[in-house]
Amino acid sequence: MPMRVHLATDHAGMELSAHLLTHLTANGHDVVDHGPTAYDAEDDYPSFCIDAAEAVVSDLAAGRQALGIVLGGSGNGEQIAANKVHGVRAALAWNLDTARLARQHNDANVIAVGGRQHSVEEATALIDAFLAEPFSDAERHRRRIAQIARYEETGSVA
Repeated sequence: MPMRVHLATDHAGMELSAHLLTHLTANGHDVVDHGPTAYDAEDDYPSFCIDAAEAVVSDLAAGRQALGIVLGGSGNGEQIAANKVHGVRAALAWNLDTARLARQHNDANVIAVGGRQHSVEEATALIDAFLAEPFSDAERHRRRIAQIARYEETGSVA
């Protein structure tokens, strides 16, 4: 189902980001590119990833279906940056199962992928799987997500 997709990268994911912009748009998604706009080996990715994550949260709060993609060499730092945004559940995906389970079990709203860890085709398959997979809405998963959200709000684990 087409949706708004917020995309951000660091210098290591620039080629993959450009490919995804074209691929996702061709598949009917409304893609918002949060940068960077030019290659810089010394770029600071946190601002790009945080901007994309904030946009996902904002869209979801407004009732718009949206997910995010953050890319880097490994995807680790980008996932960490995105997860600092209140309301974001960013998951690092490295195979189809982790991409699908992030949505099914964790209702992840941002996927992190390492551009240096996968071919463009592999990374595209991970992202397509993530975007297509619905949240299971199983009670146990809702309960666990609620516990994480409660900790995010209160600093306390029940």
